[in-house]
Parts: sequence; structure tokens; C-alpha cells
Amino acid sequence: MSHEHVSNTKRIWFVFILLSVITTVEVILGLIKPEALHMHNFLHMNFLNWIFIGLTLYKAYYIVWAFMHMEGEKASLKWSVVAPLIFLILYLVTLILIEANYVFEVFKNSTIKWNF
Repeated sequence: MSHEHVSNTKRIWFVFILLSVITTVEVILGLIKPEALHMHNFLHMNFLNWIFIGLTLYKAYYIVWAFMHMEGEKASLKWSVVAPLIFLILYLVTLILIEANYVFEVFKNSTIKWNF
């Protein structure tokens, strides 16, 4: 029985280029901060931050997909890995946003000075 070696060079370059492009878009958006995205809010946070969260989640998902070889697994295994991560990340983001909104309101409506 012979096993043929399959080169994954194209796949590795594709993943590298895709993740590099997404990271480059994040860096460019962070440097120029387009006013249309930075000054408009959705759920107490500006659109630019939502874009950063979405792109970062996509990169994390794609890293798991590509480097943990999840594309070849059964759907039940994929979901048993991805679903808890999605839930925990969304939970963490929700808690951070609630806490950040509270801290912002405390500083906005009190005599405490912004010292940072």
C-alpha cells in the first residue's frame, strides 16, 4: 500500500495571505479611524470597534479552521469546538461592554475627573 504525499504549499500561502490582508485592514482602519465609522454608535459602541471585533473573530475562527484541520471533520465535532468558543467570546464581549458603559457613565455624570 503506497501513500502519496500531498503538498499543502498553496493552502499555507492562501491562509497566510488571507490573515495578512485582514490584519492589514485592521491596522489601516485603526490608523485612519474613518469618521463615518468612528463617530456613529451601535449598542453603545462605535461601528469601528464592531468591525474590529468581527474581523478578529473571523481570524480566530479561520485559524481554528485551517490550523486545527477542522474542515475535514464531522459537523458535530466542528460545532462541539466552535459553539462554546462563540458563546464564551460573545459573553465576554457583552460583559466588557456593560462594564465599560458603567464606568463611562460614572465618570461622565460625577465630579470625578478623567485622569487617564
